[in-house]
Amino acid sequence: MRRELKIIFICHGNICRSPMAESVCSAFAAERGMSDRISVSSAAARTDEIGSPPHRGTVEALARRGIPLIPHRARLLTREDGDKYDLLIGMDDANVRDILRIVGERNAGKVVKLLDFTDSPRPIADPWYTGDFDRTFEDISEGCRALLDRVEAADERGKKIRRT
Repeated sequence: MRRELKIIFICHGNICRSPMAESVCSAFAAERGMSDRISVSSAAARTDEIGSPPHRGTVEALARRGIPLIPHRARLLTREDGDKYDLLIGMDDANVRDILRIVGERNAGKVVKLLDFTDSPRPIADPWYTGDFDRTFEDISEGCRALLDRVEAADERGKKIRRT
C-alpha cells in the first residue's frame, strides 16, 4: 500500500497563492481519484496576515471556476512542518528562502517552487501586488497538474517524486 504524500504550499502571507494552490490541488486530486494518495495544506512564510481569511480575489477566482475553497485562516510555517511534510512548495524565490530559513537545511531537499514541476519553471507572481488573480490561478493550475502528473508517474515506478 502506498504511503500518503503530504504537501504544504507556502506563500508570503497565506491568503492569496498558497490557499489557492491548496484548494486547486485538492480539487484536481479528487477529479483524478487521488485524494487518498495525497494530503494538502498551506502556510505563510511571513507573519503579516496570520489569522486572516483568504483574500477576496482568491475566493472569487476559485468560485468562478467552481473550485471549493478549503476552509482556511492564515498560519505561519513552522520548523516542525519541515519534518511533517514530504514536499514544501513555495511560489517564488523569496518564499523558498523564507521556507529554508524556517525549516532548516536538513529539509532543504523537500523545498521546491510549484512551477519547477512544469516544462517552464518560473515564479508565480503575487496577486496581492499584481491584482491579477486569474493569471495566478492559471499558473497554479498548471503547476498542480504537473505536480499530480509527477505523483502518478512516481507511483507507477515506485519511486520518489522528482521535479524537472
